[in-house]
Amino acid sequence: MAIRPIIEAPDPRLRVKSTPVETVDDDLRALIADMFETMYAAPGIGLAAIQVGVPKRVLVIDLQEAEDAEGQPIRKPLVFINPELTDPSTDRNIYNEGCLSVPDQYAEVERPATIRARWLDANGVQHDELIDGMLATCLQHEMDHLEGILFIDYLSRLKREMVLKKLEKSRRQSKAA
Repeated sequence: MAIRPIIEAPDPRLRVKSTPVETVDDDLRALIADMFETMYAAPGIGLAAIQVGVPKRVLVIDLQEAEDAEGQPIRKPLVFINPELTDPSTDRNIYNEGCLSVPDQYAEVERPATIRARWLDANGVQHDELIDGMLATCLQHEMDHLEGILFIDYLSRLKREMVLKKLEKSRRQSKAA
């Protein structure tokens, strides 16, 4: 396992539409292990393969909502290979979203509250479930990455430009330090 560099906006690779996975094999499982290690180290709750430079339809999520007796997050890693979303609800949720590819920037994004998802897991087993809450939001956010869409694309042009300027300013300050 290895921590991979996370691509940050406005890198054009984040705009690439990811291609379907042909075979669930040990090479793919190694990528998935690297993605989890990278996501946990960042730290984050979701990561699409394109964010580490691999344009494949793979994403990982671990909301880490529950905590153990010592206050440490309980990990429940989820793998989504070739995910498809259908049946978005008309009910909407608004979450203050962030992204590892747009570090330290957050904005409210409105998405369907419930979706139906179909995907393969790391063993190639097919799943089909109705998903809601934070998992539905996170899954939609990560699915957008597979289509070359960032959460800031849901913002007005002015807000999006402000976020990108803040990101650039933060990068300049980091380099100067």
